Amino acid sequence: MNLTHPFNMLYDLCIAGSGPAGIITGLEYSRLNPGKKILIVEYGHAGKNDRNSLDDSIKVHNNVNHYGPYECTNKGLGGTSATWGGRCVMYDEIDFMERGVTGDDCTWGMDILKDLTPYLPKTAEYFECGEPVFNLNEIKEFKNTHIAEGFEEGFVTDSVIERWSMPTRFGKRYAEQLKASRDIHILEGYEFRDFKAPDEKGNVTSATIRNVLTRQRLEITAMKFVLASGAQETTRILLRNKQLFRNLDAVPAALGHYYQGHISGKIASVVFNGNPNKTDYGFMKSRDNTYIRRRFQFTPDFLKENNLLNTAIWLDNPLYYNPLHRSGAMSFMYLAMITPILGKKLAPPAIAQSITKGKRTGINEHIRNILRELPHSLLTPAAIFYKRYLLKRKLPGVFLFSPENKYALHFHSEQVPHYENRLYLDEDQETLHIDYTLTDDDINSVIKTHKALDSWLQKCGCGKLTYWYEEDELYEAIKNMSRDGMHQSGTTRMADSPRKGVVDSNLKLWGTSNVYVCSSSVCPTSGQANPTFLLGAFACRLAKHLMMN
Repeated sequence: MNLTHPFNMLYDLCIAGSGPAGIITGLEYSRLNPGKKILIVEYGHAGKNDRNSLDDSIKVHNNVNHYGPYECTNKGLGGTSATWGGRCVMYDEIDFMERGVTGDDCTWGMDILKDLTPYLPKTAEYFECGEPVFNLNEIKEFKNTHIAEGFEEGFVTDSVIERWSMPTRFGKRYAEQLKASRDIHILEGYEFRDFKAPDEKGNVTSATIRNVLTRQRLEITAMKFVLASGAQETTRILLRNKQLFRNLDAVPAALGHYYQGHISGKIASVVFNGNPNKTDYGFMKSRDNTYIRRRFQFTPDFLKENNLLNTAIWLDNPLYYNPLHRSGAMSFMYLAMITPILGKKLAPPAIAQSITKGKRTGINEHIRNILRELPHSLLTPAAIFYKRYLLKRKLPGVFLFSPENKYALHFHSEQVPHYENRLYLDEDQETLHIDYTLTDDDINSVIKTHKALDSWLQKCGCGKLTYWYEEDELYEAIKNMSRDGMHQSGTTRMADSPRKGVVDSNLKLWGTSNVYVCSSSVCPTSGQANPTFLLGAFACRLAKHLMMN
């Protein structure tokens, strides 16, 4: 990582952003192209303050369903991987298919999934999440096993899994490798500002960056540019630089629009009929010692036939803040999480919020739970603390055994690509506004997939769902509990023309010949998966494309 920065150098590649996408793109391009000069420009810097001008200039207009900027992203080398949970999930075939529920707004296709497949092994290496196999039936020791006694696969499946990273903090993990490279320059504390307009052939020769502290502007010249600054900041840069589209008839109408995340929460529990000791309620370990976990999902045919959004549902704990769970271990962990200093060390703000729901309630009842189950109230959290914080490959989360074979169900569902969900700049060209809401289709699909799961479990004789709300209360409950902003996608979506999207299938910005976007913002649909692992695959694929073009 060369710390001298000859600004008059013509770089082969300039990357804006040093999160997983930027780091993977840079390292892969360097590996494939020895001797090529790469500059990675990162907004964050050593000794940075708790606050920054980018996050301070974001205005969220729906604080019920969208987290604030400081809860969603991180600045600095490694980007948001600094507080990433480590969940690696692959998108499903249904996410790339045209469907009634997404209308004409699924603007990528199955060819994209096919093109990404060869890059999954290298992606898994970067994320340190084991072999890139996401179905238990393809893993010998788990083939034809099930989540609970009596379960059978049909239109509901239990074999698709999530894999877990260390979690890998890309800044710490790859700092030495970047430092050892003679070809990669890291420039921290600079904001990517303005592009020079493309020439008639679409070639962009330079961009202006600005020192975060001194406000000094510098010009960077490069053969190719990649925007990998996260969905919000990448979109902000493009909204500010509409001259990049001068060779088109108009700025792509999709730019900044179709902003999506995931709708998530808990509205029901599942009660299994079989032996509680035979229920896979928590994490399993694969043969490479990687943590994996089951989830309920639905087949593509079922989703298409019933016009439903892709949804994953997994077993979870009851609500921590409600002492009626009567678990001393859960009460101890809840009290630890709401303790001001300790709580911040145990989990990032958004994850802590999802656990505690911001509630401080039932303290005396929680203490009684702890006292009633001593010493297990302390021994269980101690064992979890050791596995979760002191080992290299950390226990990804906490799931507690239920002797009643009853578990809360956590849903994580796709959103409809909705044009009015958008990012846009104020007249000052600095303030980024976020308009974000949940649609009727988003919410009703969650209700219908739960009913489908209940129906299938009862048909198998495996179990049944018990709802936490009356049926006529479900819609409002889901609308008020779901909050995202961490899984940002859609605002620079991929399409086969600038009439439908912002980048082409190779992530190249329409209207240019050498500016690319490597961000989850290119995903036209959000699927059931968080986009981190898929984005890594896009980064590996992009590095290969840049080498050949």
